[in-house]
Amino acid sequence: MPTINDVARHAGVSPITVSRVINNSGYISPKTRERVQAAIDELGYVPNIIARSLRSKRTNTLALVITDITNPFFTSLARGVEDTASDAGFNVIFCNTDESIEKEEKYVSLLLQKQVDGILLVPANSASLSIELIQEQDTPVVILDRKVFNVNVDVVRCDSEASAYQLTRLLIQEGHTSIANLSGPKEVSTAEDRVRGYWCAMSEAGLANPDLVFYGSYTQASGYENARRAMALSPRPTAFFTGNNFIAIGALKALQEAGMKMPDDFSLVTFDDLPLSIMLEPMLTVARQPAYEMGCRGTLLLLRRLSEDVPEKCTEVLLPIEIVLRQITDVDKKLSRERIGA
Repeated sequence: MPTINDVARHAGVSPITVSRVINNSGYISPKTRERVQAAIDELGYVPNIIARSLRSKRTNTLALVITDITNPFFTSLARGVEDTASDAGFNVIFCNTDESIEKEEKYVSLLLQKQVDGILLVPANSASLSIELIQEQDTPVVILDRKVFNVNVDVVRCDSEASAYQLTRLLIQEGHTSIANLSGPKEVSTAEDRVRGYWCAMSEAGLANPDLVFYGSYTQASGYENARRAMALSPRPTAFFTGNNFIAIGALKALQEAGMKMPDDFSLVTFDDLPLSIMLEPMLTVARQPAYEMGCRGTLLLLRRLSEDVPEKCTEVLLPIEIVLRQITDVDKKLSRERIGA
C-alpha cells in the first residue's frame, strides 16, 4: 500500500506538501496541487483519515525525534523520556535526524503512519514544518530544547540567552577583550540565543566585534575548523565561547595542535558538560543544562495532553541552567606580567 512518503517522492515534493493538499490547508500553488493530486491518483494512495477517528485507541507508544544521539546531552534527555514514559506504561521509539530537515520530515511521516500516541521533537531548525504536519493529524506534540516560530505548541527548554550572557561576562571579568564565539547553526534557536547573550555582554563592555562570531554546526569538526579560522585573526582571540560540548572538543583539538595550552594561553567556556568518562583536562567552566529533567518534564507534559486533563493553552517550561565554575584562565595574569616586563 502506498504511503504519504511514496506520494511525496512521486510528485517531487515534501510529505508536508502532500498533507496540505489532502487536508486543504495552507497555500499550495495550483500547479503543485495538480502534481500532488496526480501522484495520489496514479499510486492509488488512500489518506489515513481512519487514524484520526481511532485516536482514542492508544498504541501506548511515544516517539522521540532528536538531532544527535551521540551527544551526551541528548543521550541524557532520551533517558529522561524513556524512564518517564516507561513508568506510565508507554514504549518509546527513538529517531535521530543528524540535524537534517529531510530526515526529520521522513521520520515524522513514518511515525504518524505508525499511529504513535504522541511525539517529542527536537526540531532541526526554528521554522520546522514537521510540527504543522503532526498537528494536522491531531497528534499531541511537545518541543524539547529549542524554540519554534509562528506555531502554537508546548515547549520545554532552557534560557540559553541568559546563560550565554553569564558565561561571557565571566570571561570579560577575567580581563579578556577578544572573545571568539564558535556557534552552532544560525537557523537553530539555541545557537541564535547563545550568540545574542554573548553579544549583549560584549556590547555592554564595549567589545562587540562581528568578526569574532563564527556560525557552524554542533559538531567537533565545526569547532575545529572555526577555531582555526578564529586563530587566523589579528589580534588573535585570547578566549573562546563555544556553543556546545562537541564544538568545545573540536576547538580544543585545534588550539592544542597550534601549541596552545589551556589555561596558560587561552580560556574556553561552553554549554553542556561531558560524561566523566570523556571529561576534558583541564575541566571546563560550563553552562550545565538539566537534560534528564528536560526529557522527564517534556514527557509528563505530553502524557498530560493524552489524558483527560488537557491544558487549555500551550505551555512553555523554562528550566534553570547551572553555571559550573571551574578553572577559567591564567591568561590575564600572564598578560599583566608581560605588561610590566616580568
